[in-house]
Amino acid sequence: MNNSFSSSDFKKFLKDSKFDKILIICGENSFKNSGAEKLINDQLINKKTQFYFKKHPYPELDELKKIISEVKKFSPELIIAIGGGSVLDYAKIANALIKSENLREEIINSSYKLENNFTKLVAIPTTAGSGAEVTSNAVIYVDKKKYSIEGSSIRPDFFFLIPELVISASNKIKSSAGFDAIAQAIESLISKKSNEKSISFAEKSLNISLKNFINNLEKPNLDNTSAMCLAANLAGEAINISKTTAPHAVSYSFTSIYNISHGHAVSLTLNKFLKYNYNNLSSANCKFDLKQRFQTLFRLTNTEDISSLDKYLQTLKQKANLEDDFSKLGIDIKNDYDKIISGVNLMRLSNNPIDLDQNALRNIILN
Repeated sequence: MNNSFSSSDFKKFLKDSKFDKILIICGENSFKNSGAEKLINDQLINKKTQFYFKKHPYPELDELKKIISEVKKFSPELIIAIGGGSVLDYAKIANALIKSENLREEIINSSYKLENNFTKLVAIPTTAGSGAEVTSNAVIYVDKKKYSIEGSSIRPDFFFLIPELVISASNKIKSSAGFDAIAQAIESLISKKSNEKSISFAEKSLNISLKNFINNLEKPNLDNTSAMCLAANLAGEAINISKTTAPHAVSYSFTSIYNISHGHAVSLTLNKFLKYNYNNLSSANCKFDLKQRFQTLFRLTNTEDISSLDKYLQTLKQKANLEDDFSKLGIDIKNDYDKIISGVNLMRLSNNPIDLDQNALRNIILN
């Protein structure tokens, strides 16, 4: 895969490549506001191009079908996905599942076959958060329930990190995306599937993100934007190995039901699950010393124990204006609990280092 922090490298890539027929998948607002429109259009003068502008706030089946139809009709030699995590996920799935005969059934039953992709895929994130440019999975919602498409062919062929396209994002987008990167790295550290390589990625990511997250919101510049782009990329590499855990598993219902942006949705339960995991260390069902992993977290956050870690993350959320009071977000958590929990991703939940049953889940989320 290509790894670059430069728009000039992207321009060189397009100039030197033999791709003459290019489909660009993007979000209409982010494409214009980020500066991607100028970057792309200046490079495509002699290329045959077509655009698909994402409509839905999160990736869902009906729009995915439209994108697949566009890919089939246009038959590009290259797909460029330029946008946030949803844009990148749409492009990744469309490119991999284009030959699917019954998309809905195959996604729901995880019976899809990932064989040869339709064409080459370039991923250019306009947010510093999801790390989707380096992950071998993508999210899609069917009937407001989240499903994950996984396999090596899902991962883009090339990616470019271009801070100039990220710096102009609104603080609402930056705070949600940035916290997603932080949560991913934290979850990766304690995931059952973590290993030495994922730990290294997660630690490097947190070392960068925790120093730059708030500065990137309050005093954004190319240096701290570049730093957050790298932190998100490293967090993506970490979860590509370890996968995420309970906070991510529960987050998807908050997005699909209440339209809360992904990183913000993850932030709603991160503290709750961290406290539960720490308070139940003796029940850990993982191949590593969970207490040691928490010691790593305390070191990275300059905290001493689970109480000060909890306060540290609460302060981080407050500074980033990430509201975590359910009632203030219009969520009646007690009455809506069953509806929320029905959309939980069980695969991600199983990565939690402490096994969770329905009673534990209810107590964690409602208290």
